[in-house]
Amino acid sequence: MVPEASPGPARRGRLTLVLGGARSGKTAFAERCACSGGGCVTYVATGGPGDAEMAARIEEHRRRRPRGWETVEEGLRPDEAVRRGARAGSTLLVDCVALLVSNLLLKELGPDPPGEIDPRAASRALVAARRGVGRLIRAVGAALNAGSDVVMVSNEVGLGLVPANPLGRLFRDALGWANQALASEADEVYLMVAGIPLPLRGGRGGAPPAGVMPGGGGGIRQGGGGPCARRPRRRGGPERGAPR
Repeated sequence: MVPEASPGPARRGRLTLVLGGARSGKTAFAERCACSGGGCVTYVATGGPGDAEMAARIEEHRRRRPRGWETVEEGLRPDEAVRRGARAGSTLLVDCVALLVSNLLLKELGPDPPGEIDPRAASRALVAARRGVGRLIRAVGAALNAGSDVVMVSNEVGLGLVPANPLGRLFRDALGWANQALASEADEVYLMVAGIPLPLRGGRGGAPPAGVMPGGGGGIRQGGGGPCARRPRRRGGPERGAPR
């Protein structure tokens, strides 16, 4: 009697990091990446409706997600949601790291910090932000080992002018560190510019985000199908699985 073969080790998941400025199309592209896995998707949202404008943006994102996705809102401990949702064949989408860093800083400094921040308070806030991001990175590593794919969204804020106030500079520094730490672990890294994903590491083609297609007369029209709609890939794009 031939003994049954023991199952091999679970496939390690892949980590995709999507960076970009405001309204660059990073979330829409990240949603497409999450759809490509074919399994169940857990959307880990770090933003909360602090004002009417933010509430409207959150509602816009909710309407765009497929009905079968599970949404978990966790502004301070997304690492716990990542650990709970990790399972082989699933995908976790964390949106976004910038809001997590902001939440961690303001938790330490208070919701309305003064214009001039005491250096010791700034140092404590920076340490708290790094610890929170470190917890998330460790949770993501565990999820990858369990066979989950992970897609993470973050803002790129280091390309503009030096912020005029101490809190802005503290946020820029904390988020810059977080983005570097995540990118060092990622299998694929993209920078979104005007809705176009520019592959910095790896790559899965250069098609525009689903739902945004060039329109006549130089305008833009909204296409159908939602984030999981199939779109043709551009020929001659970057090779998938390029060396790190």
